[in-house]
Amino acid sequence: MLEAVARPQSARLALPSLKGRQVAILAGGTLIIPAVNAGTSGLRTLVSLDRSGLSAIRIGKDRVTLGAMVRLAAIGREPALAALHPVISAIGHPTLRNSATVGGNLFAPAPYGDLAVALLALDASVTTEGPAGSATRRLEAWLAERHEGEIVTHLRFTLPAPGALRFRKAMRRTHNSAAIVTVAALLDIQDGTVRASRIALGGVGPRPLRAPSAEAALAGRPLTEAALAGRPLTEAALAGRPLTEATVRAAGEAARADIRPVDDAYASAWYRRQVLPVHVRRALLGETSGSPE
Repeated sequence: MLEAVARPQSARLALPSLKGRQVAILAGGTLIIPAVNAGTSGLRTLVSLDRSGLSAIRIGKDRVTLGAMVRLAAIGREPALAALHPVISAIGHPTLRNSATVGGNLFAPAPYGDLAVALLALDASVTTEGPAGSATRRLEAWLAERHEGEIVTHLRFTLPAPGALRFRKAMRRTHNSAAIVTVAALLDIQDGTVRASRIALGGVGPRPLRAPSAEAALAGRPLTEAALAGRPLTEAALAGRPLTEATVRAAGEAARADIRPVDDAYASAWYRRQVLPVHVRRALLGETSGSPE
């Protein structure tokens, strides 16, 4: 049974409260509070960060800093963050987005955490406050190896060029549903050719994942269907083609090599593996709206 809620004035001041047992950080509460109300959380103490001064959005010339307590709805209202608006609108319903936070989204278990997928594609960095002081790591490394006793304070990333971030979420219902498959892709396209890419996936592994096999199918060497069939690429095939249907299909098929889907209430692992190439292809082609299955 919940016994106390601490409300420290900073992340540093919150650290001592985390040393006890049956303690958890409270950010937006969209996941913890239902469990507390149901009596299934097993928690005795919550450490709320609502007074910790982590609710600011700072936008520089091309660099963005988001406090961990920034609400998803605030991102959706910020014109300079328009690249993330399709991501935000695909997450839950307006009431949930008024509560859910940037930091909390990083801890959402699969198949939730769609913003984390987009931030991974953007190569965001995450800053934490812990017993050893502040630390900043790439989000990809942090997701792979979170450190106990740390508090996420900020996320930082470079604003993408217009149209460079592409996002698609496939889900069972239009609103308030976890992902079957989430795809976020950051594309560097020059002269009609994909020079580099970062593709991140959600709903197909224990956490947001990069898809290096799909990226290899795009970056610098656009593949053709002939290449997929095992025939050697000719110099003409490698000369630099635009993002073609064949290229995006190749990336979608290649992405299967990078996933570890599981069965859950929303879809089976088999189904996720089957539909992944479709949604990778649609994301790359700019079909960004979330759509129910």
